[in-house]
Amino acid sequence: MPDLLTIYAQSQPGKQAVVDDRGSGNLVRWTYAELEAQANRLANALASLEVMPGEKVIWCGPNSVHVVAIISATRKIGAVAVPLNYRLTPPEALHVINHSDASIAYVDAEHAPMFATLRDRLDKLRHVIVFGGPPPAGMLGDEFVAKAPADPPPEADTGDSAAGTMIYTSGTTGKPKGAVRRGRPGDSSVAALLALIGYVPDDIYLTSGPLYHSGPGGFMAGALALGQTIVVQRKFDPEDWLRLVHTYRVTSTFAAPAPIRMVCSLPAGVKARYDRSSMKRMIANAAPWSFALKRQYLADFPGDSLWEVYGSTELGVNCVLEPPDQLRKPGSCGKPAPGVEIRLLDDAGGEVTGTGPGHPGELYVRATVVFDEYYKQKESYDSARRGDFHTVGDIAYRDDEGYIYICDRKTDMIISGGVNVYPAEIEAVLEQHPAIYEAAVFGIPSPEWGEAVHASIVRLPGASLSAQDVMSFSRDHLAGYKAPRSVTFTDELPRTGSGKVLKRVLRAPYWAGHGGRLG
Repeated sequence: MPDLLTIYAQSQPGKQAVVDDRGSGNLVRWTYAELEAQANRLANALASLEVMPGEKVIWCGPNSVHVVAIISATRKIGAVAVPLNYRLTPPEALHVINHSDASIAYVDAEHAPMFATLRDRLDKLRHVIVFGGPPPAGMLGDEFVAKAPADPPPEADTGDSAAGTMIYTSGTTGKPKGAVRRGRPGDSSVAALLALIGYVPDDIYLTSGPLYHSGPGGFMAGALALGQTIVVQRKFDPEDWLRLVHTYRVTSTFAAPAPIRMVCSLPAGVKARYDRSSMKRMIANAAPWSFALKRQYLADFPGDSLWEVYGSTELGVNCVLEPPDQLRKPGSCGKPAPGVEIRLLDDAGGEVTGTGPGHPGELYVRATVVFDEYYKQKESYDSARRGDFHTVGDIAYRDDEGYIYICDRKTDMIISGGVNVYPAEIEAVLEQHPAIYEAAVFGIPSPEWGEAVHASIVRLPGASLSAQDVMSFSRDHLAGYKAPRSVTFTDELPRTGSGKVLKRVLRAPYWAGHGGRLG
């Protein structure tokens, strides 16, 4: 069947498809006809480099019209789009690029130097295409894409098993895992979710987070599938975000709590300069929004605009909390989304039938939108399944009306500013420091980010080491958001009888009186 973007380019060629407005006259607008032409050129350019259906194409860069184009271009030729977090350090990025077996990278010029430094260590990457600026020596640039035909490429014969996307999400061991999702055009449960929330073709969608994340990227893809207009913000700034809402009469977005907290915390005089009444569908996700933040949002935006969804990269959207329930059901993430079946299972695999906080169970999901595999990590995939049901390790309970409450995050995982941070990865880096004997990393409450990364350190006997030393070392070896924001020192870490570190004991003093973080 014809590509959906091609259909829209024919039926609404002059409609604005994507707008990249960076202020001060720095503005790019593409109509659907122009987006189609750019995506076709990029698809044909990739095909000329012998990219075959099923091959992995890494893309890396802040939000832009080009990011929207590469997502469409890979789909057109049956390639697998693999977003790369541009905030990763070169060693972290190298692991993802090589593990994914990517053959081509499409990279924002701002981040092309990192690929140049990795050139000699890239296993299967044949070419790097740079957009938005001059390419380093040995790489292709915008002119290479511009020479390709603007006609649609031949329809790719991908078969039923072809992958559509592969998004890397860190596992509890700290090593990133590639969550593969097969292409399922027109999935009925996705259509039902979009209909439940009330999306219409005339919506204006604003990106409120980086598109390499599954949530912002997934809801942007939904907007494109409905023929909406997408406004991309390259990097988040709270007042500029309000400017974009005001200027383009934005009606929908998807946001983690941290950016919205920054918007709502702007001075009243600043907020008053921007009309926010157009917002109809604010999707709260990426990390739980606190009850206080929801009240702040509802004081600044239309009261019927706030929706909350619970889900993950692997399992898609699993629960929905509708606007009338936001203040009525504090702490709940809602009821199962359309086409989703949820079971709460105890340690023995039996179904938990009781209600209330005293009857928790591990949340398992059965749905058509769940991921299909962890790339090259079958054991990890199999361990997260019970028959047709999948889990990401969250513990939850139901109330007597069937609403779901997440009462503990994935084991030890930290959610800081809506970003998943895995302690094992940080601990492995810290323990490379010559003065550190052992480290335990966990999340502590943060009014700005929800959780902040904290490290409890055991020094080597006789070693001299300050908290600043630990934080500086971390920033040299990890992406900034993974580096500990605070450090304490201890003579030994508490352990179970089997030798496992008791992180709940370490966390307890910090979370006393805060609630929401068990164990």
